[in-house]
Amino acid sequence: MIKVAKPARGSVRVTFALPVEEPAGAVSVVGDFNGWDPYAHPLRKRGNGVRSAVVTVPAGATLRFRYLAEGGVWFDDEAAGVFDGQGATITVPG
Repeated sequence: MIKVAKPARGSVRVTFALPVEEPAGAVSVVGDFNGWDPYAHPLRKRGNGVRSAVVTVPAGATLRFRYLAEGGVWFDDEAAGVFDGQGATITVPG
């Protein structure tokens, strides 16, 4: 699941969230917004039963990203809507 907040002061908060149990183990969201660094945005368990990470990006930005799970397993977020074989793409409001 991807949640995009309303733009504020030229930036937008984007929340990437997955269920706690799928996939098992540690997961990070990795993309052009963090230099494809798998350690920059690990998903953390929340009290509501999901794991999530929040990134702040410029309003109107287009983001390319994938998730990286334990064992080097890459996967996409079905909620993104646009896929090019190398990840998902979303454009946040400007």
